[in-house]
Amino acid sequence: MNEPVTSETYTAQLRRLADLTARVGEQRAEAHTWYERQCAAAERAVADAAEQLQYAEEELVAAREQQERVDAEVAHLWQQVRSRLGARRLGGPPAPANGTAATDPVLLLGKARDLLDRAGQPGEMPGSVNPLLALCGVAGAVLAYALGVGARALGVGYGGDLAVGMPVLALVVTLFGPLIGLVPARVLADRRHAMLGPRPITVVLGTGVVTTVLLLVLGR
Repeated sequence: MNEPVTSETYTAQLRRLADLTARVGEQRAEAHTWYERQCAAAERAVADAAEQLQYAEEELVAAREQQERVDAEVAHLWQQVRSRLGARRLGGPPAPANGTAATDPVLLLGKARDLLDRAGQPGEMPGSVNPLLALCGVAGAVLAYALGVGARALGVGYGGDLAVGMPVLALVVTLFGPLIGLVPARVLADRRHAMLGPRPITVVLGTGVVTTVLLLVLGR
């Protein structure tokens, strides 16, 4: 037979029910708090992901713009290489070499421009062309001396004032002989894409002066 429900048993049941209700409420509050935290964390993660995506898109746009600028600069430099070196049969610009992917392309282009500028500047004439430079000096002196001889002969032929003035003019022309040798020397330097510096000028003028003096001494 069932035991009769006493007031104490009923009170204990009510107390137990109240405890269970309180525990359920606490667990429900904890679950609600956990849910809110998870939602907040998810929202922060979505916001961070959206920010990173926007940053990546901006970097992609900047990278594409830089690539276009680099490609245009490479094409320009390659055109200069073809025009300066006369390599008309060369195709398009070469592909980047292995190991240059991590290098700043702007830095590489700067180095390429510096090399191209140095390659385009005229250099010094080598010492191997000294005989040709000396020959230019001799040729200029001989040409000036021949013009002087012709001028003196013209003065002698016509007589009068020309007979007095032409020898002076002939001497002046003869003395300018070493300078005349600089004209073919300049042509030689331009063909070799070099500059006519102090050493080549000294060789031409020195040889021209020596030749002029010898011609004047022998022509007396």
